[in-house]
Amino acid sequence: MVLALGGLFAPSLRAQTPSAYEELQTLSGVMNHVRTNYVDTVGYHELVRAAIDGVLHALDPHSAFYTRAEWERRTAMERGTLAVTGLALEAVDSTIIVLAVYPKSPAAKAGIMPGDRITAVNDTSVVGVDVEDLALRLAGDRGSKVRLRLERGPRFEPDSFAVTLKRDFVEVHAVSSARMADSVTGYIRLEAFGFKAADDLHQALKQLHGRHARQYILDLRGNPGGLVPEAVNIASEFFPKGTVVFRTKGRKRDVDTTYVTTHDGDFADVPLIVLINEHSASAAEALAASLQDHDRALLLGRRSFGKALMQRDFLVLPGGDDLHLTVGYVLSPSGRFIQRRYRGLGIQQYWAFAGRSGAAEDTVSVFRTDHGRPVRGGGGVEPDVEVARAADWPIWFTVAWDSGFVSAVADSVALVLPLTRATSAAWMGAQNEWRTKLLPPFLDRVRTRLHVEARVDSLLELRVSRILAARVAEVRWGADGLEEFWVRNDPGIASALTCFPRLPGLLAGPPK
Repeated sequence: MVLALGGLFAPSLRAQTPSAYEELQTLSGVMNHVRTNYVDTVGYHELVRAAIDGVLHALDPHSAFYTRAEWERRTAMERGTLAVTGLALEAVDSTIIVLAVYPKSPAAKAGIMPGDRITAVNDTSVVGVDVEDLALRLAGDRGSKVRLRLERGPRFEPDSFAVTLKRDFVEVHAVSSARMADSVTGYIRLEAFGFKAADDLHQALKQLHGRHARQYILDLRGNPGGLVPEAVNIASEFFPKGTVVFRTKGRKRDVDTTYVTTHDGDFADVPLIVLINEHSASAAEALAASLQDHDRALLLGRRSFGKALMQRDFLVLPGGDDLHLTVGYVLSPSGRFIQRRYRGLGIQQYWAFAGRSGAAEDTVSVFRTDHGRPVRGGGGVEPDVEVARAADWPIWFTVAWDSGFVSAVADSVALVLPLTRATSAAWMGAQNEWRTKLLPPFLDRVRTRLHVEARVDSLLELRVSRILAARVAEVRWGADGLEEFWVRNDPGIASALTCFPRLPGLLAGPPK
């Protein structure tokens, strides 16, 4: 009887759409059963927070909920008023990796290195913890301590170690490098669009102009974006007053905004090339898209991350918590929407697809730059000139790096080089010397101690030699020597320098 009735009435029941009230009743009923019947004791606070996080994750990867305490810590950390450890983190394959270590920070003094993997904080595992949440945990009052457990080396046989860091204020400048790439080319690396980023960039541009720079490379590789006003102010350096930088569009009218430059830029006419890659995101790629749409700069590198969603913070009563909610789309001046597809993807999948183009249907529409060049949306910003991504390092090199072979070989060479400016300048371009002095002893050590063939072709020879030579420059001439070395030997910067003579033609539109 029950089965028969179920068969009779099931179609009509399925045809009815539950009301919002009924849906909320279902949620309340499920939570009540969990709270009263689940094998372990669970409070409403845990259930509600899990439900909120689940709802926001179902929307998009960038909406989030913060308690009032979390929001205050997050804001303080962004403003630099909260002490930190000096680590930049990234999630890779469900593992939290140290992406960078800021100089003179507590983490640098403790010997933490890029590539180290964090496994626990204060003896609590970080499995399943969001990168941003972990960054908040690592921040605190100046002088307070946090204990980290890390892994280094091969994942199957890693070396584990623990460090206790005393939190401190770390001065992080938006511009991490500003120097001459050659006699007429200024190079500026912009790390993020934080507070005073536009001021830092303006000072860097003026400084290099004073050193006779007549053309510029702006490096946005790895730049995660940041504050919208700073992005507009940075764009103002390169455009005349009233130029559209980008637009935002949402369900509510107050989200619909057109951002324009507020003054004539001091560098509105200088030749400009912008470097981007798969880690250039949000405001960084919005700026890049704007420069591309107006044919103001040549984009060189690899496809950007693909984030073009605008978030706004809402106060949630009664506790004063913060809802960081996506409220709009960011559109380039030509109308491109460069957001990568996120529907149906898990958080880890979404981050793993950085720098990949969107689905075919996302990139069908063709937009035009001011000069009529065709550009497309969906899946980030495609550069005008692509630089191929280097192949992954062979496993034996990773093991050799973790085993200290690079420093063992390079340091012995560094210590016998004269501490002169002339020697430093000569070393920066001495590729043959790198190969003869550094590569043979390094490969001998690898083959003898790791018992591998360690075969290398000409491209890998150059890459390995360059890494070893960079270590020599750092040991012998310090951080400034290392920075100078990479500006002189970075493949992206080298490609940009070859494009300047052809810049007008590369930015020109199709023949009429």
